[in-house]
Amino acid sequence: MKFEPLFGHHAVNTALKKDAERIQRILIMKGRRDERMQKLVDKATQLKIQIEVATKRDLDELVEGASHQGVVALCKPIQTYNEKYLDQLLDNLEEQPFLLVLDGVTDPHNLGACLRTADAAGIQAVIAPKDKSAPLNATAAKVACGAAEAVPYVLVTNLARALKNLQDRGIWITGTAGETDQEIYQSNLTGPMALVMGAEGQGMRRLTRENCDQLVKIPMAGEVSSLNVSVATGVCLFEAVRQRNSQ
Repeated sequence: MKFEPLFGHHAVNTALKKDAERIQRILIMKGRRDERMQKLVDKATQLKIQIEVATKRDLDELVEGASHQGVVALCKPIQTYNEKYLDQLLDNLEEQPFLLVLDGVTDPHNLGACLRTADAAGIQAVIAPKDKSAPLNATAAKVACGAAEAVPYVLVTNLARALKNLQDRGIWITGTAGETDQEIYQSNLTGPMALVMGAEGQGMRRLTRENCDQLVKIPMAGEVSSLNVSVATGVCLFEAVRQRNSQ
C-alpha cells in the first residue's frame, strides 16, 4: 500500500485523535523537541505508533517543499464515501440536513479550505462528483487543518441524480450563480438544505443548475466580479448559519 504524507501539527494531531489507525509512522525533524512537539510524540507513543527522527531535507522531499512544521505522518489514504454512505448518514441524522455540494472544484487547496469551513459551519457531509473533482490528498488535508478527517467527503457517480435524491428527502437545493437577481442575504437558507458551489471560473454545470430549487448570489461592490470558491463558500455557509441560529 502506498502511504500518503500528512503534515503540520494540527493535521497530525487531528489524525491521532480521530483516525489514528490510518497512521503507519510519524517522522519528527531532528532537533525539534519543543513542548508542542513533545505532546504530539507522547500521544503517538501512547497509541503505539512508530516515531522516527528525520532530517529537514528528508521531510521537505516528502511534502515537496510545503510547510511541514517539523512533523510528517505517513498514512493510509483518507477515506472517501459513496452514495450508500450518504443515504445511511441522512437516515440517521437527528438534526436537519445541512450539506455542501462542490460541483467540479478541482484545486486541492480550495477543497481543503472548503472542508475546513464546512467543519466550522456544522456541515454534515461534503458531496462532489467522482469525475473532475479535487482529490482528498495530502495538500487538501494540510489546508483543511483536521477537517478532512472530520467531515465526510462523498463522491457520487451522477451529481444531478444525487441532487434529485436529496430533493426527494425534502432537502432544499440552493445554488450559487452570479447572474441571478436574488442576493444571498434576502434568501431563505433555513430548514433542510444543500448549498451548491460551482467550479473555479466556470461555476455550476447546466444540469446542476437545473436541479437547484433556488439560485442566489453574493453582492459584489467593487471591481472584482467574483470570489475564490473557498471564500465564497465561507460567506454563504455562515450566512446560512446566521439565519439558522436566529430561528
